[in-house]
Amino acid sequence: MLAKVYSAGLHGMNACLFSVQVDESNGLPHSLAVGNLSPSVREGLDRARIALKNNGISLPPKRITVNIQPADLRKSGTSFDFAILVGMLLSLYRVEEYPYWNYAFIGELGLDGEIKHIPGVLPMTMAMKEAGVEGVFVGMEDLNEAKHCKGLKVIPLASVADFFRILEPFVKDNSFRKREKSCLEERRKDGKRPQSIVVGSAGKSIGEEQQKEMPDFLDICGQEAGIRACLIAAAGMHALLFVGPAGAGKSMLAKRMAGILPPLTEEEKVEVSKIYSIAGALKKEVGLIQERPFRAPHSAISQATLLGGMRSGNLIPGELALATKGVLFLDELPLFRRETIESLRAPLEEKTVVLSRLQQVFSYKVDCILVAAMNPCPCGFFPDRNRCHCTPGQIRAYQRGVSKPILERMDIAMELPEVDVESVWGKKGTLSSEELRERVILARKRQEERFQGNDRVQWNSQMGIAEVRKYCVLRPEEEAFMKTVFVKKGLSMRSYHKILKVARTIADVEEEEHILIAHLAEAVRYRVVDEKFYSD
Repeated sequence: MLAKVYSAGLHGMNACLFSVQVDESNGLPHSLAVGNLSPSVREGLDRARIALKNNGISLPPKRITVNIQPADLRKSGTSFDFAILVGMLLSLYRVEEYPYWNYAFIGELGLDGEIKHIPGVLPMTMAMKEAGVEGVFVGMEDLNEAKHCKGLKVIPLASVADFFRILEPFVKDNSFRKREKSCLEERRKDGKRPQSIVVGSAGKSIGEEQQKEMPDFLDICGQEAGIRACLIAAAGMHALLFVGPAGAGKSMLAKRMAGILPPLTEEEKVEVSKIYSIAGALKKEVGLIQERPFRAPHSAISQATLLGGMRSGNLIPGELALATKGVLFLDELPLFRRETIESLRAPLEEKTVVLSRLQQVFSYKVDCILVAAMNPCPCGFFPDRNRCHCTPGQIRAYQRGVSKPILERMDIAMELPEVDVESVWGKKGTLSSEELRERVILARKRQEERFQGNDRVQWNSQMGIAEVRKYCVLRPEEEAFMKTVFVKKGLSMRSYHKILKVARTIADVEEEEHILIAHLAEAVRYRVVDEKFYSD
């Protein structure tokens, strides 16, 4: 008999619903799995067969064929194990009257029949809901993720023995009821492991305990210009680079950036949590991500770790994806590998990452604020010549460890001066994170109204040439100012458009309808670093 059940698997940064067909026929005893499968999926056929045997069900000496559709998509991972086992049961016992035909099954199987945790449960359940699946059977460990898909019934099981009890009323073959009880079933009877078969739907987020106190900008004194740059970057989602001596406060500023971003909406919580679920970084006991991510990878990371790599045939989100809706902080930028830094060119410009891995092409949207920091020289004390002993050649080589194309793609690149201890001793900052957040929220509301109905652009930093021409219109006085700056500084068109986009954000922060000369002048000051690094 041919049996068909639903399952799901990961494909890039998304999940897909798959149909698992199992056919039992006469012939030489043999098990075969087809459908463009990775080794981990084929191994699932053996795990399912042994799990059945260890739970009192021996397969007859027949030919068993498993086909997972659609065949044009590569299937990887262990999420299909449970569905393969269920399909084998339905085919073997010729089950016809069965209320769960429109349910999906996901989970890795242990050889004893335990249903284990798999990454990507949240996006998988979302894909099921979109495809019209009524419900899903998952492992107990995956209940917290699955329950956040509203409208999808969730049945958590500890092992296949729990599913046997659900299936028993629909199996006419008495041999199924007379099977030898497995050790897992016996333990359930003794009460050592509670049976938990609950049909439920989405609940509220249970991740409130995840929230913690964020560092406040009130802790920073003497770097008002740096705080202002953080405000502008957060308001328009602009890439930001700080250059300054050791102890100037670059890291302190960056670590407080996430705290001035608006709280995550429910949709954003789900979007961020889906990425963390795919990466296997979503804590099973917490639920949805509640806070804006702040990622600060070490300078030794590889390009694959930054942009995304492959594991067991599945795409693993990189740091750039894990920072979605939050902040990615790259400290000591020149110490990163050159190819790692250069790989940011396209993401910074196109706001999209395109990866080619194992003859597959994946893409995802870049939706985070990149904040980078670097010292002006190897020792970190330049231009203080009393402490800096670096030669001009060493300083130039260190600064040019960050290429001009990367510097040009930074919307804001500014120098932070060394803080005078005497002037700030015992004092506190003047602006709190809460005050800055309110200004960011107001500026973003103006952008949301401006780009309403535009699926491609949401923030000022995402504007293309067409949007710049439409929303960054300069009046004659401001246009004359920018012409002078363009000629005097020898700007590229990319730098010119960056200045206009940052000026548009400054105007939004200041609640101005038109871009003023003061806004343009401030945006121009944020372009001095690439001019200094590559002045000769």
